[in-house]
Amino acid sequence: MSSLVARTASRMASLFRSAGTVLDGSGKGMEVTKFTEKLVPSTRFVALDDLVPTVSDECFVAPSASVIGDVTIGKHTSVWYGAIIRGDVHSVKIGEGSSIGDRAVVHVAKIQGDSPTVIGNHVTISSGAMVHAATLGDGVMIGESAQVLDGAAVGDSAMVAPGSIVTAGTRVPGGELWGGAPAKKIRALTEEEIAQIKASAFETIDLAAQHVLENAKEYKEVVEEEEEEDVIEHMQDENTPKPNTYEGKPLDIENVLGQGAPGRIFRSNLTHPEEMFKSKK
Repeated sequence: MSSLVARTASRMASLFRSAGTVLDGSGKGMEVTKFTEKLVPSTRFVALDDLVPTVSDECFVAPSASVIGDVTIGKHTSVWYGAIIRGDVHSVKIGEGSSIGDRAVVHVAKIQGDSPTVIGNHVTISSGAMVHAATLGDGVMIGESAQVLDGAAVGDSAMVAPGSIVTAGTRVPGGELWGGAPAKKIRALTEEEIAQIKASAFETIDLAAQHVLENAKEYKEVVEEEEEEDVIEHMQDENTPKPNTYEGKPLDIENVLGQGAPGRIFRSNLTHPEEMFKSKK
């Protein structure tokens, strides 16, 4: 009787495994954007109806960012942690080398007019800022927590100061600094300031490249790097004359004083008492 139960359970388990494999394969076939398991797997590209985000392979999209609907993003652009780009009732187009900062929001409008959002090349949208159904030229900088509202347009190499509100329909000429709520012209930007804004955009591209590498790592890689850092820290202890020597003799980092490699679990005389005697010879 027990053997019959065991055979039945085995067959049922095999059936469930087969069904799970079929369902998993079906799910993968229905994915709009193919999913790859990573250390931080929560990056969200969301299709809305038949509108699918088009994002360059050379972009950085942070794990906690959301890119939704009719959104097109050019190469070397970065979308940082907590940012939201939502192209649901109209399109969002972002050029090359731009950055959407932490917790920034880029949206579109249809209620007060049919307005997309268009963002040029090497644009910096700082942390917490909002661009809503507006147009930004090339080389623009939008300061932290600033807002650019429906139908507004910011010309090339202009800057909106942090916390400012560019009201609906406002035109900000290129090369000018605007600030306040509502935002007004403060002054023209100097050539040096315009160059700094452009340089900042390129620095963000380099920074994003580092984040691409870190977010692509598997857990095992992170653990190995931490252990390697522990080894280096031990090697560079203030009591050690040189990083690669001990008492004037070459030091093998894989077997320090017969105790193995320094790390989270260092081989000790308690676990390997024979090594204590070897190290004294």
